[in-house]
Amino acid sequence: MLGHGLTIVLALCAAIFMAIGIVVRQRATMDVPSEDGVSTRMLATLLRRPLWWAGTGAAVLGFVFQALALIKGSLIVVQPILVSALLFTLPLSARLSGRRVTRTEWLWAGLLTVGLAVFVLLAKPGPQETPSSMTLAVIVSVACVVLVLACVVVAVRFPAGWQRAVLLAVAVGFLFGMVAMVTKIVMHMGADRGLLGVLATPAPYALVALGVFATLLQQSAFHAGALQTSVPTMLVLEPVVAILLGAVVLGEELDAGGAAAIALTIALAAMTVATVALAREEGAYEAELELKAARDPA
Repeated sequence: MLGHGLTIVLALCAAIFMAIGIVVRQRATMDVPSEDGVSTRMLATLLRRPLWWAGTGAAVLGFVFQALALIKGSLIVVQPILVSALLFTLPLSARLSGRRVTRTEWLWAGLLTVGLAVFVLLAKPGPQETPSSMTLAVIVSVACVVLVLACVVVAVRFPAGWQRAVLLAVAVGFLFGMVAMVTKIVMHMGADRGLLGVLATPAPYALVALGVFATLLQQSAFHAGALQTSVPTMLVLEPVVAILLGAVVLGEELDAGGAAAIALTIALAAMTVATVALAREEGAYEAELELKAARDPA
């Protein structure tokens, strides 16, 4: 029980720092033209901005808490809790921009909180099944990578707008879902083999490559336009992809049946609806701020 509670606390800490990272990085890049969203020019601009580095540092700290939660915690439990980052993003973003949180936003936040509370109380990982074969794991990984690359290739063919934003958001959702799965693998290997044993495998290097690519692509998605569409897409896809990969590759499952299973289904549905609604509200406001920053760079 203590282990399950500690996993939840660590996942909530991860959500807090991820929220800080999202808000600060968005503020640091608002005046970057959307047409530079998938380019080395955007990267060069960001690397010169201390505020972006501060936001990135917060995001990295959030990832550290996520990794700690995944040492004993299941992807099925940890990843949905990370959606609560929106609950912390909402007041922080409003505070930094000098606006008030609307009544509608508080209602959606309340629904998300209730859904999250029900999920935390009822979601218990079942006994882990035997992980899949290496062949199946490679096939699944290659399929995900091909899908991500296809999204990026098609996205850059569109001008800045909702089409590019959604395609990049789909790629980001899949990438961060893969990051969560590889993180779980690395932390499990570290507990069994130690640091040197892990470094002798390709897993940690794959994790770094995936994490860097996902972070940069996420920044590109933010600047492709239509934040109210791209943000909910990546936020909803990430836990879904992570949970599916955990089930297929790692053999994870949820220990719930009867009334608990029905309650969990309703809670997850409520969390999904609230997440999409809040992300659209926040994305629409961020889009307004970006447009204002583009018109008045000073």
